Amino acid sequence: MVGFDFDSPPADGAEANLSAECERQLLPLVRGIVEAAVAAGWSQEDVLLAMVELSWDLYEKRRGDL
Repeated sequence: MVGFDFDSPPADGAEANLSAECERQLLPLVRGIVEAAVAAGWSQEDVLLAMVELSWDLYEKRRGDL
């Protein structure tokens, strides 16, 4: 399991900070998944779209099984 390191949220609730922090921590993981899938013959666009769809489903359903 990959570990993530988040500080306390900023007092002003700046969403840009959260987006930047998520991007900083998730980009290497996402890049690794996409590279492995492409190396196995999957379409990069399809893999990225599947990740977006999964993220949106998790957002809509607010799953507790994360």
